[in-house]
Amino acid sequence: MSDNDSPAFAADDDTARMPVIGISGRRMPADQPFALLGAVAIQESYPDAVTRAGGLAAVMIPCELDETSADRIVASLDGLVLTGGPDVDPRAYGEAPHETVYGVSELQDHFEQALLEATIRAGKPVLCICRGLQLLNVVYGGTLHQHLGDLDGLGAHGVPGGGGSAANDITIDDESLLARVTGTTTARGECHHHQAVDRVGDGLRVVARTADGVVEGLELDEPGQWLVAVQWHPEDSAADDPVQQRLFQHLVDAAAR
Repeated sequence: MSDNDSPAFAADDDTARMPVIGISGRRMPADQPFALLGAVAIQESYPDAVTRAGGLAAVMIPCELDETSADRIVASLDGLVLTGGPDVDPRAYGEAPHETVYGVSELQDHFEQALLEATIRAGKPVLCICRGLQLLNVVYGGTLHQHLGDLDGLGAHGVPGGGGSAANDITIDDESLLARVTGTTTARGECHHHQAVDRVGDGLRVVARTADGVVEGLELDEPGQWLVAVQWHPEDSAADDPVQQRLFQHLVDAAAR
């Protein structure tokens, strides 16, 4: 077979070095969006941002994982993205659900927690987005405001579940990993959340907020672990906004190392 007849997906040296980035997917019931059967899905903007950064995106199906299984999965990955989505179960932080809480899945919570903890144990990089930031905070013993609409003095933070976003100006701690990654101490992010961090989890620190005080960024206090968590949705505008794309670029670069 000549060189021109080589398979389209034959691995060359660059392809062989592509970091594999796990992306948490979700189980979708019938009619959302498939009429007859359920599906496993995630918005294409997540894998697209990873692909632009030179990574190989691997969308993962939620399933029950023990610690050993999670470690084995993470051993095959170079980094992890925990995606946005429905609410974390309030019972995980000792509260009864507010009437606005939606889409709770114990399976999803356990799956993402197991992957998060295994990736941190392995010292591999993690990017947590929206729900991912909220789950990180809960895993570390923090709590959430279950409905921002109940709090006075807050600006718009978007409507989750496809109901529209709100663009917010975000101030970033200049000593943070987030500032080094994005190359700025001010960013404009697209938000889709009705919940936010209340009590900050042990071992986490707040590194970004909107002008109304809502937490928009968290990091681990531990030195040496690449973990960035943002409440906004960088994947929404990453194709056109270099600041947002840098989050995925630095994740993939850290995974390659």
